[in-house]
Amino acid sequence: MTEIKAGAASRQFRSGFNAALRPGFSLPRLGALMSRALAETLLDLSELTVLTEAATGAYAVTAVLAAMAGAKHVYAFTRPTRHGTPAEARQQTLELAGSVGVADSIDVVEQITPNVLHQTDIVTNSGHLRPLTAALIDKLPRQAVIALMFEAWEFRPKDLDMGACLRRGIPIVGVNERHPSVDVFSFLGPLCVKQLHDSGLSVYKNRIAVLCDNEFVGSLRAGLASSGASVDTFDNLQDLYRDQWDAIVVALRPAAEPRIGSPEAMHLAACAPAGATIVQFWGDMDRTALSENGLGVWPTAPPALGHMGILLSEIGPDPIVRLQAGGLRAAEWVRRNKTVSADGFAQIVSRCPDPAFANSD
Repeated sequence: MTEIKAGAASRQFRSGFNAALRPGFSLPRLGALMSRALAETLLDLSELTVLTEAATGAYAVTAVLAAMAGAKHVYAFTRPTRHGTPAEARQQTLELAGSVGVADSIDVVEQITPNVLHQTDIVTNSGHLRPLTAALIDKLPRQAVIALMFEAWEFRPKDLDMGACLRRGIPIVGVNERHPSVDVFSFLGPLCVKQLHDSGLSVYKNRIAVLCDNEFVGSLRAGLASSGASVDTFDNLQDLYRDQWDAIVVALRPAAEPRIGSPEAMHLAACAPAGATIVQFWGDMDRTALSENGLGVWPTAPPALGHMGILLSEIGPDPIVRLQAGGLRAAEWVRRNKTVSADGFAQIVSRCPDPAFANSD
């Protein structure tokens, strides 16, 4: 890693990463986290070309990780989003890359040309690139793979054209977030605690119900309990009973229709005491139905359909660095034709997990 003086790092932190960001996002710390993730995952992108995003904040690490892992070239696409302008994404990505000596390996682009696609080995399912259309997928080499950047069962059909991938034989590769070298699931409990703190709840000594029908449940239960909450979990909303809940956390896998509609809102209202908060961790909700039943919801602004109600980066860059390194490692594993196993890095999305959700467009 290229060394930089503390004063220079401080100036870079202020100029590109904004003085309002917390010290946990400083350039030296991000560099150390990325180096550690590369060592733990053994990510090696030598001789491979990566198409990913240039982003702001913690997500600026994706392109930089690929370059640090020895990628032949990294194309980092950016566009205007609510998180920042293309100029800001360019500055933060290249600033971070410069701090670790890999800026020359990254091209930040605002247009993806056929020439870029024709040489790409790995495409990440990143926010600036989504949706990955058939027009894009059809220009990829046959040996290319798509890095989902989360677990296979979390696949969202709106993110990319699965039919085009199947037709071209291009694998969609999820990452085993519970692999010891990735271990992102362990951050879900602290993330839920952060969300509850933001809503005005202490968690400690609170009575919390968790509605969860998926693999998140163990991490959520452990994280809340370790912060002093009394926690009960329910994989079926109808099993929820009336109690002195301080909060009811919804962590239900998204589907074609909101997981909390009018009937579910009525049941929640019957089980929740006055003043209880419905916390949207994951799973779409009909907020009008909740309001009509006298229920308050946190966060106040709804997330995009199928997305979590709080970003992993809200508790710092650590889980993002680990997730992005793991996602790239999983894609590299498949691109190099290595065997996929249940306890390895890579998971293959072979079909849409929910036909109704697939047709929800």
